[in-house]
Amino acid sequence: MEINNTNGRIEMLTQVVIGMAVEFWRFGKTYNRLLTKLDAGEQNRYKSQFRWFIKKVEEALEQAGLRIVNVEDHPFDPGMAATPLNIEEFESNDALIVDQMIEPIIMGKEGLIKTGTVTLRKVTL
Repeated sequence: MEINNTNGRIEMLTQVVIGMAVEFWRFGKTYNRLLTKLDAGEQNRYKSQFRWFIKKVEEALEQAGLRIVNVEDHPFDPGMAATPLNIEEFESNDALIVDQMIEPIIMGKEGLIKTGTVTLRKVTL
């Protein structure tokens, strides 16, 4: 009975860490948009601080056996571990690229943990 409680607690903690990773991702997107409103000197200072924060979060996720996968600006493949929100806007033969990741893909040591959510755009030549 003790083993089930331990396994349940580990699963709960893993889900909490995954939730924090998704919120970290969302915060990062908002933070980057905010930085564009600052002058160049302030941008550089805050970008540096944010890079340090990203490094610490990635190290913590690695210790938990997790990592965030970013597929922004990669060609869209229907088999990728992300749900496109705007796929109906395109024709089946359109060449598509991932425009934005709304939620990141989370991978673990054994493979996919959580699928991401993305928006797509047509490749322009």
